[in-house]
Amino acid sequence: MRHLTRVILLLLVAVHSAAAPVPPAKPNIVVILTDDMGWGDPGCFGNKELATPNIDRLAREGSRFTQFYVASPICSPSRVGYTTGCFPARWRINDYLHSRAGNKDHECASWLDPTAPTLARTLHDAGYATAHFGKWHMGGGRDVQDAPWPKAYGFDEHHVNIEGCGPRIDSYGSATPEPVEGKMLARYEFTGFWVDKSLDFIRRHKDQPFFVELWPQDVHTPHDADPEELPFVAATPVKHHKFNGVLRRYDREIGRVLDFLASEGLEQNTIVIFAGDNGPEPSFERQRCGGLRGMKWSLYEGGIREPFLVRWPGHVPAGKTDATSVLASIDLYPTLCALAGIALPQELHVDGLDTSAALLGMPVPRGKPLFWEYGRQPDYLFPREPGARSPNLAIRDGNWKLLINADASSAELYDLATDPNETKNLTLERPEVVKQLQAAVLAWRKSLP
Repeated sequence: MRHLTRVILLLLVAVHSAAAPVPPAKPNIVVILTDDMGWGDPGCFGNKELATPNIDRLAREGSRFTQFYVASPICSPSRVGYTTGCFPARWRINDYLHSRAGNKDHECASWLDPTAPTLARTLHDAGYATAHFGKWHMGGGRDVQDAPWPKAYGFDEHHVNIEGCGPRIDSYGSATPEPVEGKMLARYEFTGFWVDKSLDFIRRHKDQPFFVELWPQDVHTPHDADPEELPFVAATPVKHHKFNGVLRRYDREIGRVLDFLASEGLEQNTIVIFAGDNGPEPSFERQRCGGLRGMKWSLYEGGIREPFLVRWPGHVPAGKTDATSVLASIDLYPTLCALAGIALPQELHVDGLDTSAALLGMPVPRGKPLFWEYGRQPDYLFPREPGARSPNLAIRDGNWKLLINADASSAELYDLATDPNETKNLTLERPEVVKQLQAAVLAWRKSLP
């Protein structure tokens, strides 16, 4: 009898085990990083002039985060922040990378040190197929032709633009076609070319977890719109036609990615992230930044606060807006590893935080300050627009944000909870806050190479 009872129990355990849900496979990850995007460019962030239905689809099917910060108001250091999870000046990149002489003058390395921690390498080592398609700008181009290729940072495949080494598109172009792999491409076709590369890579690797960085040049200047888009933007102001034409086609290319994931049955287990690298150049910038002060090259909010959308069906809440969590591009490294169930090596030092709880629908307070540096040398002349050029250091701690120069001059204090557009300088009203934040940000600056 006891033997029969044991047999029955074993059978019940076996049946229960067979019926138990199988843990989900590691999620696929696609990061779409827009070049020079204003906080207010997408429709879901307030653009009333032009619809962006595919970007907005990510907000509708995923979550929108309105307090997301990049690591710099200029491309190269911003991209280093996404890549390494570190404040970029730790790796001696504080400005856009250009000529060897220019890099030296601005106390910059000529490329990201390949020994730096990288998200791609960590995912690759955990079994992911990894690819980077689009703008690189972390080494290579101009007279720097010996920079490491993206493969050195953990990517199995890559195709970049002139700001990088390896297979690439060699021209920023205007409307002049560029020969690429036997085809003549106009600038407005570059994004589509990299989307094609991305979809082909996903198709070939859909049976294993994949990590794809799709980093187009859009919507960076020059705005060379596809002529076929112009009739659809004719109702917008004439001076905005070229930009709106670029944005409309860019939105359609994002739609191709989303439709492909759905058609291949990959939508449910793919995290799609949409973000930008820094604010826009001064082309009707107040509208493009959603009213935020500043733009590209500025540590005011318009230069460093970017749109951020995350979709992962069944995990990231659909249609949710998180207006309280303060997130940053340096957080993506630890956050995506956490979502993928990958433990970071204990010896690995990153400045970002694991903010996966916020992405999964539980807003979190930020556990430590954010710091920025831009404009280390006197010849940093941009932006030139009145009220847009900021001091060269900034710190955000809670709702307080202090901007100050490295010599402790020109302090500006703002309460972002009540004044996100940074209109009222509170340095005289709150000297104790200024003192505390000044000490922290100046100490941080002294710790950098």
